[in-house]
Amino acid sequence: MSGKLSDRVTEQIKKDIASGVYLEGQKIPAEPELMKQYAVGRSTIREAIKSLAISGVLKVQQGSGTFVATADTTESIDQKLIRADFEEVNSVRRLLENELVRLAAIHHNESQLAEVSRHLDARKLAIHSAAQQDCIDADIAFHSAIAQAAANSALAELYISFTSIIRKFFSEREQSGIQHFAMSHHLHEQLFRAIKSRKPKQAQQVLQQILDNNY
Repeated sequence: MSGKLSDRVTEQIKKDIASGVYLEGQKIPAEPELMKQYAVGRSTIREAIKSLAISGVLKVQQGSGTFVATADTTESIDQKLIRADFEEVNSVRRLLENELVRLAAIHHNESQLAEVSRHLDARKLAIHSAAQQDCIDADIAFHSAIAQAAANSALAELYISFTSIIRKFFSEREQSGIQHFAMSHHLHEQLFRAIKSRKPKQAQQVLQQILDNNY
């Protein structure tokens, strides 16, 4: 409950900044006053201030107080994605990768295919070595190489910028080691073969299996 409550207070403080209640460079009230103003407890106020400080809206100066760092409270897409849950992130990933594997199967050249293959081999090696971080790195590099082979620079750049969010969720979810990567490696090999054989529909079908199982 406190998390949702702090989100509500965070949004209210942002609205107050946007409407001029608090001006850029101005010191906001101390915690006791904010608690009264927003009718919440101290921990909720602290969570809200921490969130706004991380996003750059507020600036906490030890010994001086908390100040409005910027009146522009519009969040970047990265900041919004950081707060998204895994299913939301996976939905975006599904949309992007479904088109990217289709295009890669149609447009890839030999050097791009070799790059995809190299990262697939690195993924397998990391699994055999039980190196979790290497698995994460190789998996993301594999899918990024496919994106580069799609002959659509806008989609590729969008996907590659999105990989920082994917990496975060992989790191949080893969507490049990490399089992998740090992279970899906045969599907990644099938995806590579479908792209290599220039079979876009088959590539999309294999990708569907990967994403349906949250691989």
